[in-house]
Amino acid sequence: MEERVVITGMGAISPLGLTVEETWRNVVNGESGIGPITLFDASALAVRVACEVKGFAPENYMDPKEARRRDRFEQFATAVANQAIQQSGLEVSETGADRIGVMVSSAIGGLGSLETAVYTFQREGARRVTPFIIPMLMGNGAAGLISIDHGYMGPAFSVTSACAAGADGIGTAWSLIRSGVIDAAIAGGTEATITGIGVAAFDRAGAISRRNDDISHSPQPFDLNRDGLVMGEGAAVVVLERESHARRRGAQIFGELAGYAASADGFHITAPLEDGAGGTLAIRRALESARVDPGEVGYISAHGTGTVLNDRAETRAIKSAFGERAYHIPVSSTKSMTGHMMGATGALEAIFCTLAIRDGVVPPTIHYQTPDPDCDLDYVPNQARQIALQVAISNAFGFGGHNAVLVIRRYT
Repeated sequence: MEERVVITGMGAISPLGLTVEETWRNVVNGESGIGPITLFDASALAVRVACEVKGFAPENYMDPKEARRRDRFEQFATAVANQAIQQSGLEVSETGADRIGVMVSSAIGGLGSLETAVYTFQREGARRVTPFIIPMLMGNGAAGLISIDHGYMGPAFSVTSACAAGADGIGTAWSLIRSGVIDAAIAGGTEATITGIGVAAFDRAGAISRRNDDISHSPQPFDLNRDGLVMGEGAAVVVLERESHARRRGAQIFGELAGYAASADGFHITAPLEDGAGGTLAIRRALESARVDPGEVGYISAHGTGTVLNDRAETRAIKSAFGERAYHIPVSSTKSMTGHMMGATGALEAIFCTLAIRDGVVPPTIHYQTPDPDCDLDYVPNQARQIALQVAISNAFGFGGHNAVLVIRRYT
């Protein structure tokens, strides 16, 4: 019989805070993480604002020498894994090292380190390129380093599915635990793509808001005047365990990861299916895997990037999955505050669902001013809302047509 999977630890570093609770407090209060780019000189770019992590000092989480050998996305992952593991109290002595896995994903990997290495190679030659460049840029680097840091010998890898990567990492861990392959996992996502080439590339793709001088209204998910996403960075992970394993060691349980499903649009490398059919499929299958009736869902954490096509397609996906009830479910996009954290975003929003259930409050969609006839659901505009919750779902959709949906349920 498949066991329930529970959440016993959480870690997060985001544009709104260096811990889960700080980030959550600012999200509930409707704070925005957007500001001028400081990580590099963006003066020559069309986009000069982003949602950066502020005040992060990697030496507070790891040896300074080791920090220099890790890309920023790996530094974030190291820090949040330490937070989550400490909160959970998970120790290798309580279970075999081969029974703990790591599924920490990234959409892009060490883009900043690769960019620096290319510049160094062009200007100074091959001998000046750091010998650590491969482990710094490879997408599985964060998962590998976490397993090395903590001595875990279970499966350790990164799921690469663009902006669904963090959710898919958590979902994959859920599947491995339920099937009995492992007892516990550190799962989530991490990203650090606010670099010159990162910002320029997403801008050239037509995905980013160019409101450099009007950041008080950017980004605007689901609003009629939305004009694109704002890039974010950071990391988020959860510690997942078999229910019996967690209970046996007396762990605090924050919630149950009740279901997960993934689908593909099979349509376009960047644009979603206009009718949202791929997202609908993932939502329905996730609810089926959780044995949750659509009528039980009390909150939807939307992917909600703030792009014209994504918000419209996601709205249609929700309406197709829930029918008339869709109009009575609070739906919000926390990317209006954190920006789009790419491969980390699905993991952070799963944590938000867990905390929404715990605290009985759903976060708002800020910057919402003008309703869009094509986006006509309840987007919890501008202020958090008190509501008793039992079940929430988190949508994560990515370039390539990747769709991932997680179902979080109050643990009883």
